[in-house]
Amino acid sequence: MNKKILITGAGGFIGGFLVEEALKRGHETWAAVRKSTNREFLQDPRINFIELDFSDSDVLEKQLKEHIDEHGKWDYVVHNLGATKCTNYLEFERVNNGYMRTLVDSLEFLDATPGVFLLMSSLSVMGMGDDKGYTPFGEGMVPNPNTRYGMSKLKAEHFLTMKSEYPYTIFRCTGVYGPHEKDYFLMMKSIKQGFDFSVGFKKQMLTFIYVKDLARGVMDALERGPLRKAYYMSEDRGYTQKEFRAIVCKALGKKHVLPVVCPLWIVKIVCAILSWYGKMTLKPTTLNNDKYKILKQRNWLCDTTPAQRDFGFKAQYDLEQGVNEAIDWYKQAGWL
Repeated sequence: MNKKILITGAGGFIGGFLVEEALKRGHETWAAVRKSTNREFLQDPRINFIELDFSDSDVLEKQLKEHIDEHGKWDYVVHNLGATKCTNYLEFERVNNGYMRTLVDSLEFLDATPGVFLLMSSLSVMGMGDDKGYTPFGEGMVPNPNTRYGMSKLKAEHFLTMKSEYPYTIFRCTGVYGPHEKDYFLMMKSIKQGFDFSVGFKKQMLTFIYVKDLARGVMDALERGPLRKAYYMSEDRGYTQKEFRAIVCKALGKKHVLPVVCPLWIVKIVCAILSWYGKMTLKPTTLNNDKYKILKQRNWLCDTTPAQRDFGFKAQYDLEQGVNEAIDWYKQAGWL
């Protein structure tokens, strides 16, 4: 049965694939954007656009009311809007927690709470993992974020979980990659140029989820109804940096790559300097104190059994398949 769905952050990397998957399933799909949003990957004529201002609760409420009066309320809302790079905690708090709360409160005030509200959160809410026994993050573990980004995401989660009987589902995503994505692309580009940069000498277990698998998981969870739980979203295995490099090398046809390992103490100094620079210029930098803590973390393994049990999630792409498809896209688009 076709449903009305609102996807915030639709102009971003993940958002475009969420819109694509919703359309594929026949849903009446509304992409929340700003006037300045790049719509390069939102070209399907079936997409309905709505401009929403999350920074002003009165304006947002008015915009939502006008839409609901004309089109009715949404059955599903996927809140994919968020900030990953900010110069201070207040900015993380304003975007990752404040914007979501404003949306939830406005919809409640208008008596338009959706059947399911799915929050795209992050594995970063968990903080440091077990870097001795490499125990995966799993059910029952208490979140203990060690980054400003992770804390802001956890506060958004708490807001939903503390609302009695609110119809939510939360996705704690690991590293998401695929066509259009830029951070992992830079790693692949570096490997093509003959260098693979990594941080720290202790084994690091990385986890990934291909963006199309994530989009399918979101729609499957929505169709199961509000689950009132947080789920780890990942391929059900981890990879070392060496394994990641080998997969990318094979996809690129690259035979010789020089692994360059940077000691953590050097990375810490560089990140501290760039954090200071970001604060002084009010321009967020890719490397910062938050990023250092993420790079330092050795264990990103997580248990996806609950997602398999509750809404049948199973990643269809392993890392090799996903990297091959992503690299094919990067080549066709002229990125590589």
